[in-house]
Amino acid sequence: MSSELKDMMAVPTLSFDPVPQTKEVLVPATPEETKLDDSILSDAEKKMVEDFAGQIDLHNTNGILQYGTSTQKKMADFSETALENVRTKDLGQVGEMLANVVTELKSFDVQEEEKGFLSFLKKPANKISNMKVKYEKAEVNVERICQVLEGHQMQLLKDVALLDKMYEQNLVYFKELSMYIIAGKKKLQKVRDTEIPQLIAKAKMSGLPEDAQAAKDLEGLCDRFEKKIHDLDLTRMISIQTAPQIRLVQNSDTMMVEKIQSTVVNTIPLWKSQMVLALGVEHASQAAAAQRQVTDMTNSLLRKNAEVLKVASVESAKESERGIVDLETLQNTNASLISTLDEVMQIQADGRIKRQNAEVELRKMEAELKNKLLEIR
Repeated sequence: MSSELKDMMAVPTLSFDPVPQTKEVLVPATPEETKLDDSILSDAEKKMVEDFAGQIDLHNTNGILQYGTSTQKKMADFSETALENVRTKDLGQVGEMLANVVTELKSFDVQEEEKGFLSFLKKPANKISNMKVKYEKAEVNVERICQVLEGHQMQLLKDVALLDKMYEQNLVYFKELSMYIIAGKKKLQKVRDTEIPQLIAKAKMSGLPEDAQAAKDLEGLCDRFEKKIHDLDLTRMISIQTAPQIRLVQNSDTMMVEKIQSTVVNTIPLWKSQMVLALGVEHASQAAAAQRQVTDMTNSLLRKNAEVLKVASVESAKESERGIVDLETLQNTNASLISTLDEVMQIQADGRIKRQNAEVELRKMEAELKNKLLEIR
């Protein structure tokens, strides 16, 4: 893992600074609850959210502008570092090498099948020598391909481990964004339930325009802060979508590692053992009494090789035709994005209605105030 990604590994922190200092807190294993409330937080995190919510000052313009931007910045840096460390693999090249292994094994047996065993009756000694030479040649090619495959396997294993680290770090960002959102909503609820009603009551009692303006200003600050929380919620959705994307890439790498492992550990040794048996049968078949055994063994090897070739070719074709991302995953992601946009539009519409209602109410209050002043005169 690169030093850049190591530097990014952290636990959830809350701060009004653009680049927060790291603070040690508990990190949950996974965000199992989709409902955004404090039930997804540990006791220590709940206390951190409560303390942080009490420090939020809606009148601090710079603080509100910087609210949660540190985590959003870390999410952007995280995505960039992920692209630098996990390059898109040419898994098609690995699949082609696996197919080449099968081709080498098949070519050896096909050559033997095409010549048949009629020549064995004429020159048994030369037959065995030719088989050994061809076997050694095929073995060299197979070993060369396997060495390259093992190199790919090691790189894929490193990438799988790196993707695990990336997944864990994404969970940290998810929790951190959730804490910012929960703290912000708690502050909004408190201001709208207590401070705004108090200012409205004060304005009604005093009848002063500046008191009414103070209530209006605080409501505007709440609307701005609510939009800021919504921006953080969108970033949080990106974090949610990043998790399955990481797993998709990781599953593709793992699948290819398993195929390479199966070829190196199972297919090649089996082929070599069958070749040793074939050579032994060829020696025994030099006697006329062993001719039937040679024929039976040859047919058996041909059937086995044909079956192995069939399975490998079918699996290779299936994997080469499969996309790196399933259509269902893209459909789910698209539906989630559409749903998010619908909710954003509904929230904006509700906000406009509330502001219109508030404007009507302000006009009414202004008229009442003017009438009252006329009555005093």
